[in-house]
Amino acid sequence: MSASQLQSSRELATLHGIKVLVYGGAGVGKTKLVATAPSPVLISAESGLLSLREFDIPVWPVQSFSDLYAAYNWVTQSADAKQFQTICLDSISEIGEVCLSEAKKRNKDPRQAYGELIDSMLLLIKGFRDLPNKHVYVSAKMEHYKDEVTGVVKNQPSMPGQQLGPALPYIFDEVFHMGIAKDDKGADYRYLRTQPDFQYEAKDRSGSLAAFEQPDLNYIFSKIIGAVT
Repeated sequence: MSASQLQSSRELATLHGIKVLVYGGAGVGKTKLVATAPSPVLISAESGLLSLREFDIPVWPVQSFSDLYAAYNWVTQSADAKQFQTICLDSISEIGEVCLSEAKKRNKDPRQAYGELIDSMLLLIKGFRDLPNKHVYVSAKMEHYKDEVTGVVKNQPSMPGQQLGPALPYIFDEVFHMGIAKDDKGADYRYLRTQPDFQYEAKDRSGSLAAFEQPDLNYIFSKIIGAVT
């Protein structure tokens, strides 16, 4: 490689798009977060999209591995997909459960089914993460686990099996926990936690976000891109 072929890390970060994983409890607003992304298209195994009823967001339903592969091929190869700026997978936990159910029908040994799930899901998740010129938003359910060293109950993204959930935070540069708290008047508000603590996995490799941010992907993407341009 010659010096003329070298590219700026700032330029690459801007062109690559922002890839973010958000996890949280049921009903916290992870699905509705899709509506805050710039020009989104939704790939979903969720049957309940009531929170998006006021928005006109295109949805690609996933009921099998082949549906998920077809969605990826459409995003990467179709001219129609070029109109969308943000590819959203909601939720990857539900998609994983759908794909695991299908794998179990093909494999009498549950270990083979889980092995197929891990190999296929990791490959596809990384494929979506590496999409050029696209933002990617992936939501996940939340599960509790006990730290074997400290005994503290912690929270992390949830996936079928024991390996995929803990692996998810390592795949993405931006990992946020979405939660609900009360303001000084007792009213509920939602937030995105971008930094880890003793109970929650989170990270912001951009270094441009506050420890807690408003749940608005367009705002967050703009804030990160603004910091690197």
